[in-house]
Amino acid sequence: MDSPVPPHPPEPRMRRRDRHGRGMRGPVAPPQVPLSTSRSETFRDLVQDSVERLERRWPQLADVDFQVLDVPGTLGDTVPLGRAVSAGKGQPAQVVVYRRPVEIRAKSRDERALLVHEIVVEQVAELLGLAPESVDPRYGQD
Repeated sequence: MDSPVPPHPPEPRMRRRDRHGRGMRGPVAPPQVPLSTSRSETFRDLVQDSVERLERRWPQLADVDFQVLDVPGTLGDTVPLGRAVSAGKGQPAQVVVYRRPVEIRAKSRDERALLVHEIVVEQVAELLGLAPESVDPRYGQD
């Protein structure tokens, strides 16, 4: 049964993802649509919006380092929503907003945006040694 002609190797089959003629699979949403942003990115955007709003009125905030952390390092009797740290030797002043405690307290996106802005205003007021109402005249009205 030796045959002088070797058998043809099977041709590689093309693999297709278009199983039922519906087109190729793709992303659920394009990158610019909010569905593709994570909760932490959305939260950072809320903080950034609040900071930009305040920087228009207080240009000295350009030197302040604004950060978002998930949770505070040490927990006492109460969980802080934010923290302000004055400038030190070679260190800029910092305002920290804690994402998870804020998300737990706010039920909707609008509530979260309002709470984030209030926290940023309160921490900036503490850094500047002013009342929150003088940092943002609309503080506490919404």
